[in-house]
Amino acid sequence: MTSLDPRTAPGPDTGGEARRRSELGAFLRRRRERVGPAEVGLPEGTRRRTPGLRREEVAQLSGIGVAWYTWLEQGRRINPSVQVLDAIARTLKLDRTERDHLYRLAGVPSVPLDAPATVPGPPGQQAILDALTPLPATLVTARYDVLAYNEAYAALDPGLTLLPPGDRNVLWHLFTAEERLQPLVEWEREVSFMVAQLRAEFGYRMRDATWTGFVGRLSEASPRFAEMWARHEVAAPAARVKSFWTVDGERLGLRATGFAATADPGTRMWVYTPEDADTERLLGELVGRLRSSGPAALLERGARSGGGRQDRAG
Repeated sequence: MTSLDPRTAPGPDTGGEARRRSELGAFLRRRRERVGPAEVGLPEGTRRRTPGLRREEVAQLSGIGVAWYTWLEQGRRINPSVQVLDAIARTLKLDRTERDHLYRLAGVPSVPLDAPATVPGPPGQQAILDALTPLPATLVTARYDVLAYNEAYAALDPGLTLLPPGDRNVLWHLFTAEERLQPLVEWEREVSFMVAQLRAEFGYRMRDATWTGFVGRLSEASPRFAEMWARHEVAAPAARVKSFWTVDGERLGLRATGFAATADPGTRMWVYTPEDADTERLLGELVGRLRSSGPAALLERGARSGGGRQDRAG
């Protein structure tokens, strides 16, 4: 650490820096609450009033001063070293994604604070998406803005594709659309994972007004998003099996696999491959119906009976 007294830290205390330190403190508190005493060899005790570890326990296990760690959680103006952050990360049992997020929030110079602004990919990517039909495929930014998609993806989630191009954001759609437009079967599990990915990416872009504005607007529009955002969970993109409702209420099992776009590391092409023969057949039928009637008619004629939003409020 380079400054033991937060009152002596150099440099102006800008709004962006204050926000970064506030995010750091909240992230540390949430991660501290997640670790039980027994996990680090401490007795459970009978007089604990809060979940997880106490601040003094984190400080002791990390080999740093209690007052200094308290200042860190309070968002004071101190500059932790990489060695100190590594010790805290080990104590809090952070995984690789969480540790990288900690470094970004702490302003470690070796970790980039900002990423270049996202721009639409080259026109050739639409041809790639189209060639993948009948596999659903889409090009999505780190903020879940949909840049492009193919017919199979439109058949999978026609409600999203009916939105104006500037409003096509997967998270906004999932948190604000009415039930009949919701495609996910395991809504809670999937959106919480997506919010954790968004939080990790946000660590790079806290100085970007478009990102902070997006998070603020979605928090106001959806209390459920605001609650998930406040958990300070972070995750990295990963291939996973997801379940979708068709417009007719039938269930599809698809494996989502992401490929980084070379034009912008924050943008990914997601391709969905069927997990079984029934899903493959249903997808083919949906694409045929989409081609003959369009997404609006596909939704209108479908009688979605799935429960895409039954397990959430707000």
